[in-house]
Amino acid sequence: MMTEIQFDNVDSILTSFGELTDPRSHINRLHLFGDLLVISIMAVIAGADGPQAIGIWAEHHQTWLKKHLVLPHGVPSHDTLGRLLGALKPAAFQKCFEAWIRSIAPLDKETDLNQIAIDGKVLRRSHDRKRKLGPLWLVSAWSVDRSLSLGQLATDEKSNEITAIPELLESIEVQGAVVTIDAAGCQREIARKIIDGHGDYLLALKRNQGKLYEAVTDYILLHMENDFADIRARRFTETLHGHGRVDEITYYQMPVPKDLVNREKWPGLKTIGVAIRQSESGSKTSSDARFYIGSIALGVKKFARYVRGHWAIENTLHWCLDVTFREDENRVRERTTADNLAWLKRFALSMLKQQDDKYSIAMRRRVAGWDLDYLAKILGIPVL
Repeated sequence: MMTEIQFDNVDSILTSFGELTDPRSHINRLHLFGDLLVISIMAVIAGADGPQAIGIWAEHHQTWLKKHLVLPHGVPSHDTLGRLLGALKPAAFQKCFEAWIRSIAPLDKETDLNQIAIDGKVLRRSHDRKRKLGPLWLVSAWSVDRSLSLGQLATDEKSNEITAIPELLESIEVQGAVVTIDAAGCQREIARKIIDGHGDYLLALKRNQGKLYEAVTDYILLHMENDFADIRARRFTETLHGHGRVDEITYYQMPVPKDLVNREKWPGLKTIGVAIRQSESGSKTSSDARFYIGSIALGVKKFARYVRGHWAIENTLHWCLDVTFREDENRVRERTTADNLAWLKRFALSMLKQQDDKYSIAMRRRVAGWDLDYLAKILGIPVL
């Protein structure tokens, strides 16, 4: 057990990791488990992207580390760190991380919508041709309103997302939350698991749902012809600016029709909707329409916020991981190590997101690498 670390700030993340089990063999165990774990977390926040970089970072900061950690045999080698990351179960990280979330970022039920966006991402350079393994896919759960990574699950193929999402849902708290998922997760059993967990869902609907997709699109397009004069529908339009592009998005939401095909097979289904986007970028224009089914009540502004909020997992989480953490360039092939490194990066991004200063996420990570006092502040460690 990680009992050897003692920090004055009992609400820090390190306290929440106190119950994490050491997976290493008891033979020739020179370094304390807590020391290795804390060094890995610190180094990834400060810019390290693999065991070798973590080991080099620790070597160059061992004087400072000795002020905070026990280090009975000095700083560990990158081989020692690599063995730990290859043995530690990713699910153990997530369980302790949930405890940290509860301690430092409790949900404000009066102001937060508590939206959880779930989506998959590929680690493009993690393929292993010798072992005939494709790139690793990670399905992530992202708290939109709190900018926190809630969990992840690794799978070898994108097609396995359908089986990975229910397993991921079992590891996170969905009670009182609205879970949004793209079309890959538009499955009845996934909807049922969310409802059974006392949450709600908003699922993107595409042709993978066959008859349901046709029924929803036909119904909405039919009533759109007379501006929804015959049904109880809500409309909301907003204009978004960013990255040289202007998007005008019109949202329509309405109660699910009583005679909708297979309605009874979707637990909790209450509303359907569509988001129609018209985009302008320079002289180019484009448009698209996305259809949704949900257990959420009628309220088009909230529907719009959930649709827009789901894009946060791509724009906030995945984009930061690719650009700031350069995740797509990581060539670690060993599956457990790659999974744990990916989790550490999501963990680091979540902690960087909690900082209240003028810096961007990329700059916060750089400053953490330059200024050890700033790194200590991110982790809630008293500055000595």
